[in-house]
Amino acid sequence: MSASIARATVRAVSRRKILPTRAALTLTPSAVNKVKQLLHSKPEYIGLKVGVRTRGCNGLTYTLDYTKEKDKSDEEVLQDGVRVFIEKKAQLTLLGTEMDFVETKLSSEFVFNNPNIKGTCGCGESFNI
Repeated sequence: MSASIARATVRAVSRRKILPTRAALTLTPSAVNKVKQLLHSKPEYIGLKVGVRTRGCNGLTYTLDYTKEKDKSDEEVLQDGVRVFIEKKAQLTLLGTEMDFVETKLSSEFVFNNPNIKGTCGCGESFNI
């Protein structure tokens, strides 16, 4: 039997203030409004599902789909009346990410501002962590 390096003690804490947890994904007001607009025209769906897929020149790309139900392993983000579900495979890649909706004269798209990304491709569609 090997010798113990350190001793550990467990204590029950009854009056400790519980800190709120941060959502894995936060949405900007612009993204919230766009998701509400998209779901208003499709009442059979309860929210959007965000996932990642191996694709592109840099490894991973985001996917966005409508969803009718929450899968058992999905992480649910509820913000300002909008429900966004994160697939299990995408949960670690999206921690701390901000989802925005940006409109320009030439395009309109959801933009993921992700602090975990180490590199992206030239067009900005794929990334690696």
